[in-house]
Amino acid sequence: MTSTAHTHTLTLTLASGDVDLTYGVDERGDGRPFLLLHGGGGPATVAGFAGLLADQRAARVITPVHPGFGGTTRPDWLTGVPALARIYVRLLDELGLSGVTVVGNSIGGWIAAEMALLGSDRISGVVLVNAVGVDVPGHPVADPFTLTPAELSVLSFHDVEKFRIDPSTFSDEQRAAAAANRAALQVYSGPHAMADPTLRERLAKVTHPVLVAWGESDQVCDTAYGQAYAAAIPGARFELLPGTGHMPQIETPEQLLTTVWDFAAVHSAHRSGD
Repeated sequence: MTSTAHTHTLTLTLASGDVDLTYGVDERGDGRPFLLLHGGGGPATVAGFAGLLADQRAARVITPVHPGFGGTTRPDWLTGVPALARIYVRLLDELGLSGVTVVGNSIGGWIAAEMALLGSDRISGVVLVNAVGVDVPGHPVADPFTLTPAELSVLSFHDVEKFRIDPSTFSDEQRAAAAANRAALQVYSGPHAMADPTLRERLAKVTHPVLVAWGESDQVCDTAYGQAYAAAIPGARFELLPGTGHMPQIETPEQLLTTVWDFAAVHSAHRSGD
């Protein structure tokens, strides 16, 4: 099928202030809605998966750009993941969506977890894909600000040679974009090494269905970290994804597609039958 992805910008007003939010919509007709939240690598890390999901499953996929990433601006008041979660719940309200499956990778998973805590009835389920954000003693998240892109790629992928990042091949524009993304990530991640010390305990209040999907070869945050994440959420299911690392949506997209779609199909059906 031909891609029908379109980019939009919407000004949202929250108690903290206004924010201009850029988001993409990739859809094939009136499909099941998904909110797909990117990680620290920026919106390009989920763009291909959004197209695959929309193409192969007739889904409507919304892909917001976290303000400050991808050449967008970030208002001074927007400095944390909980605020991003409130923005995206407001976006669902503005778009009038219901039965939404929220899928987040890495810091996008952290945002998705905070969205689950807000309890929006527009959300039918949440998928955390190698999410960061919780504090698990003995299993720290690799600090992306102390690693080179090459070192981080070694920790991120199962097939390192296939997906290795070589910054020497970047254009000036790509270098500038990567630096801006890194700066935005540093603001959002806060002072505690990609984690909120309060999040793990707060997750006990989540009532949405949650799937924690984890690439088994992830060395950014290991399998034990993912299992602890799932254990903190009432009723959450943990699913290990073989042969993939921190970004399954890039490394094994077809595998993640099946996992995400099967979860969404079950919980959207349950929601419609409520």
